[in-house]
Amino acid sequence: MRVLLAFPLFQLLLLCQLLSHCVQHTRTYCQRCNERYACDCSAEKRLQVPDVPWRNLILSFNLSFNHIQNIAVDDFSGYVHLKMLYLQNNRIQSIHDNAFTSTVNLERLDLSYNQLTNLLTTWFDQLFSLRHLNLLGNKYQRLGQGFLFQKLAHLKTLQFGNPSLSAVVKKDTVGLKHLEELVLHGSALKQYEEGSLGRLGPIARVTLVLRELVERDSSLTSKMLRDVSSPETLLVLTNTTLISERSMMPFQEVKLKGVKKVALKYITITDSAITGIMKEMDRSNLSYVAMEDSQCFGRGEWYPSTHLRHLETVFIKNLNIPNFYAFHSFTYLTNILPFLKRVTAINCKLFLTPCETSKVLIRLEYLDMSGNLLTDLTMRETACGGEGAWQQLRTLNVSKNSLRSLVLLGNLFTNLHKLESLDLSQNVYFDMPERCAWPSSLHYLNLSASQLRKVTSCLPGSLHILDLSNNDLTVFDVALPFLKELHVSGNKFKSLPPGRLYPSLKILSIQRNALNMFSSIDLKEYIKLEDLKAGYNSFVCSCEFVAFLQFDVGHLVTLSDGRQSYICDSPVAFRGELVRNVHLSIFECHMKAAVSVLCAGFFLLFLVCGILCYRFNTFWYVRMTWAWLLAKRKPAINRRNDICYDAFVSYSERDSEWVEEFLVQELESTQPPFRLCLHRRNFLPGKWIADNIIDAIEKSRRTLFVLSNHFVSSEWCKYELDFSHFRLFDKGDDTAILVLLEPIDKETIPKRFCKLRKIMNSRTYLEWPEDEAQRSAFWCKLKAAMNSEECEGVP
Repeated sequence: MRVLLAFPLFQLLLLCQLLSHCVQHTRTYCQRCNERYACDCSAEKRLQVPDVPWRNLILSFNLSFNHIQNIAVDDFSGYVHLKMLYLQNNRIQSIHDNAFTSTVNLERLDLSYNQLTNLLTTWFDQLFSLRHLNLLGNKYQRLGQGFLFQKLAHLKTLQFGNPSLSAVVKKDTVGLKHLEELVLHGSALKQYEEGSLGRLGPIARVTLVLRELVERDSSLTSKMLRDVSSPETLLVLTNTTLISERSMMPFQEVKLKGVKKVALKYITITDSAITGIMKEMDRSNLSYVAMEDSQCFGRGEWYPSTHLRHLETVFIKNLNIPNFYAFHSFTYLTNILPFLKRVTAINCKLFLTPCETSKVLIRLEYLDMSGNLLTDLTMRETACGGEGAWQQLRTLNVSKNSLRSLVLLGNLFTNLHKLESLDLSQNVYFDMPERCAWPSSLHYLNLSASQLRKVTSCLPGSLHILDLSNNDLTVFDVALPFLKELHVSGNKFKSLPPGRLYPSLKILSIQRNALNMFSSIDLKEYIKLEDLKAGYNSFVCSCEFVAFLQFDVGHLVTLSDGRQSYICDSPVAFRGELVRNVHLSIFECHMKAAVSVLCAGFFLLFLVCGILCYRFNTFWYVRMTWAWLLAKRKPAINRRNDICYDAFVSYSERDSEWVEEFLVQELESTQPPFRLCLHRRNFLPGKWIADNIIDAIEKSRRTLFVLSNHFVSSEWCKYELDFSHFRLFDKGDDTAILVLLEPIDKETIPKRFCKLRKIMNSRTYLEWPEDEAQRSAFWCKLKAAMNSEECEGVP
């Protein structure tokens, strides 16, 4: 019994393990792949490498910032064209020996900031094309068992090391021949074999993260600096603490190796350390010094006897000096300052440079003091009141300070006869005076983001480039004959500045203003304009503007900001739509012309219809039909009471003689006499003829048609016949009497007398005899037809 129970239980456990294994190895897909064959599945909390469609086509794969712990043998199989693989900031602990075997074309591999404790040579055996490798921030203490990079002969950028790296030996760097950049995090190094990095040859940029290593082990630091230093190398020390003067001895190796460029980033340094460095670098070939995002403790009391005659460039940015208000003047650095050509001091809480210091800068060509605390008063002292300082200066940047007066600045700089570029942006000037003094050599002026509300002739006429972006300007009408570039984006312009004032202008930037439109007339005022940036305005997409922007603007200028930045603001129907996608109808674009054409068309239509109606008597037919319908709706008893005549005689005017001499005389002389209705005698004057005809037929018992060739040619006779035909079919009795005055060939009757044909074919008619002997029988038959009786004694 126990065996029988155990067997199914074993199967169940095995099934659960298999299902668990399948779930763990079910590979999801990366959904963010684009047409450039780049897939980005970063920051998705993935636990394993996802699959992608078309592995053999993918060029770039970003899996950074996930929770991947292991790289399996088949995770990257089939990626034969993959060039960039980003696996940084995961939790990778292990990578299969053959994980990268398929990625033979890989050029960039980033494995930084994971949890790798061992590095294997087999990972890189097939990566012959690898150019950039990042192994920073893992947990390994050594670079594998040695010869880790021996197959990476084409590697250009190598980054390795972490707070746990304890040793670097010669065999670690075997195979590296063409390295251009090296980043080494060696703050915890305890062993460094001299020559380990020296065999790599001159490297263009070397970055060392040393932290307290310089203070802790100056000998090891000296070995490293000796290996990586060369005249062609930019030496960068980052995340390092430099405190004591004595521990700066390793910088002697930098001097001896002829290093020309040194940069310090994210460092903490003291006056003592600076003094130590200056002593070690005395009379060196140093030409470039930079310090960024660092902190300096002290008052600027440095070593005064240092000679750095080759030092030309000093770059300082984001330097925090807690006691900046007590910092000394650098006038004592007489063996350094006179040789400087380029000085940058950005965001360093600089509020004053003594005039004596400025006067020592006799070779200075470039000076950037942006983002500091300069005011009009301290600027006057810094520039020595405009006398005797910076005589070689070509470029000056004092943006992002607390300057207010353009008049003062102009007077301070007017004697800088070589000054070509001046950046005064992001100060607060509000108004511009009418007149200012500027050096005649000034070609570039930046007054952007200065809250200016108007511009005047204070602007120097020698300008080639002017930047007035992000102010409150509505008009710009200052003539600048040499201006080639004008930047006025972010203002309140409603139209383009008048082009006639800028005959040399080639580039105009006027984005984010209040422009509604511009036309070819506006652009043609600019004689030499080539490049226009006018996007992101409140464009009114009128027919003229849309047509101009879609078809004509390209013949005049190049819209360098792209057609996608030209968006409609009105009308509401097109708001938010690209101007290039707007399609307006002919009625929207040519309303007056379209309405005129439409009205003319309707007029012609009505005219043609009127002519046709007149030609075919349509109005008469309509009125006759209406009268017939009214007559039809009239009660029969009323119609009988309205009878006034025995017959209405329809005849041609040319047959009036026969009618009056024979017909009327005969019928009205009968006892009792017949009452006949004749148009000449009984029609009411002033009344429409058609109405008279209809009334006469309606008020008569019979309609007597005197048919002749004249009758057939008469239009009014046709109308009388038509209405009589209506009545004939309406009443269903014999109301029509036909008298044929002369023989008529039915085939010769016009088609418009189709009703006459039908009546003649369906009814009998009386013929007027030429023989007088037969006329008595004619009259007898006619009278009988009038009374609906038989004619007695007549066959």
